[in-house]
Amino acid sequence: MFQEDKDAFLSFLETQKGYSSHTILNYCKDLESFFEFLNREDIHFYNEIDYKVIRNYLNFLDEKNFSKTTIARHISSLRSFYRYLLKEEKVSKNPMLFISNPKPDKKLPKFLYEGEVEKLLAMPKLDNPKGIREALLLEFLYSTGVRVSELCSVKIKDISFSEKSVKVLGKGNKERYVYFGKQLDELLKRYLKEARPYFEKQKNEYLFLNDSGNPLHDRRVRAIIDELLKRSCADFHISPHTLRHSFATHMLNNGADLKTVQELLGHADLSTTQIYTHISNERLRSVYLNAHPRAHKK
Repeated sequence: MFQEDKDAFLSFLETQKGYSSHTILNYCKDLESFFEFLNREDIHFYNEIDYKVIRNYLNFLDEKNFSKTTIARHISSLRSFYRYLLKEEKVSKNPMLFISNPKPDKKLPKFLYEGEVEKLLAMPKLDNPKGIREALLLEFLYSTGVRVSELCSVKIKDISFSEKSVKVLGKGNKERYVYFGKQLDELLKRYLKEARPYFEKQKNEYLFLNDSGNPLHDRRVRAIIDELLKRSCADFHISPHTLRHSFATHMLNNGADLKTVQELLGHADLSTTQIYTHISNERLRSVYLNAHPRAHKK
């Protein structure tokens, strides 16, 4: 019963909500973890699951040393699952109603300083198709601030060279436009002319292709970046999201207003974007403490 409802729920997220494969995989893992706990507790029916059972499950996650962020994600997954079950009339009560998220640890998103970004963008070798693809992936992520799932879904027809814009499909199938400048413009044209034909084995509308000629997936993007850093003996590790964080931080540091950055990032809520103001403030504080002659006097 649990498994059948889980499968139907995940299908609903994909077809009705338009969630990415990465997000759906997280929901799947969270629900599997919950069902394993229920089986361990010899619970096999929805009417046996109440507030106390949920609290015991959260204590179980805490005992496994899961971070507060991860526990909050599990809670969110269960909330969504129960909303679906209520809608489908699979259950008559919602044990998640009075469950609150753990207070998150104050942790700022990791970003690169502008000099570090320049060092990263200079790593790919542009004398072969794979190097050009590496360079374009990094430049695209940093210049536009898109999520890696959005980057993988870009089609050639979505790019307007006259407007210097790209139409991307964000969370919940919401479309928005992001913009690019001279560096990305030149790399895009070079990739389309010199590199993409090397990867394209058959007609394909997606911009980024893997070595087999199929659309590039987010996991492969992460792997390409990891391989580049390892090959270049880089002294730092990043993910595609690090470049998104860097994009937002550098925009704000250089005078962009919060509302504009929110729209470029595709955030539904301005409060999500406000985390980057804390990064900017922390940078200002660090620069002040290091630069002002009286800031570090005893």
